[in-house]
Amino acid sequence: MSVLGLIVACIFFVAGLVGSILPILPGAPLVWLGMLIYGFFVDFQGLSTAFYIWQGLAVALVFAIDYVAGAWGVRRYGGSRNAIIGSLIGAMLGLFMFGPAGIIFGPFVGAVAGELISGKDFDRALRAGIGTLLGFISGTVLKVIVKVLMIAWFFLTVL
Repeated sequence: MSVLGLIVACIFFVAGLVGSILPILPGAPLVWLGMLIYGFFVDFQGLSTAFYIWQGLAVALVFAIDYVAGAWGVRRYGGSRNAIIGSLIGAMLGLFMFGPAGIIFGPFVGAVAGELISGKDFDRALRAGIGTLLGFISGTVLKVIVKVLMIAWFFLTVL
């Protein structure tokens, strides 16, 4: 066990968890990278190829959650394909225009706009926007859970 390696890994883990909320940080890849860097510190003793492959699959799961959660929220609350497309466009524009807060409010505005453009009434458009917010929140919670499980597995393996 390398204390310096653990410190570096923990810094990456914290950054990865913060990345669950701040989309500027690639959360799950940072967690995986922290594990990889630790592996170099200890010449990968106790950390198998299978460990890294399964952790990589967990990273892929986090990316899938990111996409599916937002779409699920829109669909669950009656949004159409236009609301999903609007929420994706809103997420990108919101992030660039308003920073981290834009990743929350951009998809909401985008979903509402997508529904309004497609001719839906305001109440239905608002429901789609709320669905986007709930999908985002649900996705964030699930991503944090997956990352915490990744980190817990790492510590169970190395300690």
